[in-house]
Amino acid sequence: MQAALIRTQGSPEVLELADIDPPKPGPSEALVRVRACALNHLDLWTRSGRAGYTPPLPHVLGSDIAGVIESLPSGADTTGLAVGQRVMLQPGTSCGRCAPCLSGDDFACRRYQVLGHGRAGGYAEYVAAPLANLIPIPESISFENAAAFPLVFLTAWRMLVVRAQVKMGEDVLVWAAGSGVGMAAIQIAKLMGARVIATAGGEEKLELARRLGADVVVDHYKGDVVAQVKTFTSKKGAEVVIEHTGEKTWERSIQSLSHRGRLVTCGATSGPTGSTDLRFLFAKHLNLMGSYMGSRADLLAAASHFFGGRLKTLVHATVPLERAADAHRMMEASEHFGKIVLTV
Repeated sequence: MQAALIRTQGSPEVLELADIDPPKPGPSEALVRVRACALNHLDLWTRSGRAGYTPPLPHVLGSDIAGVIESLPSGADTTGLAVGQRVMLQPGTSCGRCAPCLSGDDFACRRYQVLGHGRAGGYAEYVAAPLANLIPIPESISFENAAAFPLVFLTAWRMLVVRAQVKMGEDVLVWAAGSGVGMAAIQIAKLMGARVIATAGGEEKLELARRLGADVVVDHYKGDVVAQVKTFTSKKGAEVVIEHTGEKTWERSIQSLSHRGRLVTCGATSGPTGSTDLRFLFAKHLNLMGSYMGSRADLLAAASHFFGGRLKTLVHATVPLERAADAHRMMEASEHFGKIVLTV
């Protein structure tokens, strides 16, 4: 099969198209013919080494995958699944037997891996995945839109609904609305009845954030985000801040919070070091929370709204597999609003 893979970590140029053997599924795994695979920052970090992890090389990237079931294992429970069925994949894999898995916290499993990071992913014609990770998708949803959904909506759902427990009428600040997590967070916050202040760079991205439902938009390169939050909330501040950019926005995120506000972070794209004035933390009874991925149950809960048309993916561009390096350059240049999807 053809795959876009890396033999060493580095710049986008290390991605190459190669002919390799198809994966061999395990006894409880399916073989999926990939039709679309969306990019995530995790792909860039794994490729460059910024994730602090070197996978076994050569390695196939790609966590967000949609395609068609090519084969199913004999002797396993495949109820609800069939060869030829259209599916999207839950990005995280786990053992399914330990205490975290059995309690629904599969992302806390010590054997937890993400497709395209800890194991081979979807920059290829075929991928092997556990049966538990296969989610059937309706005919009305394209492979490209299905691939654009799992990781970012799972992450944003976990941050807002499970960790922050956002409530109707609360104010939510979402940084970098043009990113996958930002795009998802705006919609989920609105779905839960919250008001949204979204940031983005440039008028075109700000307008797209408005179309997704943001009540107020701020150019985070030119505008005073903290002042805009205070103005919109009558000096109260935002009850929830969705933070995934890290170093460049961290201090402003803290300053934007209301009394008893909750900041949830899932990333550090601009750098891992955040400066916090501890007086804000204790005087305002703030809650700072980390969040990473989410459970299968979280993804199914979010997917029910996706399949029902209440949450929508936004595909910025589709790029053929052989141009995977170009797709990485596009993402690194922040030229996108929504998801960049490789077509296979």
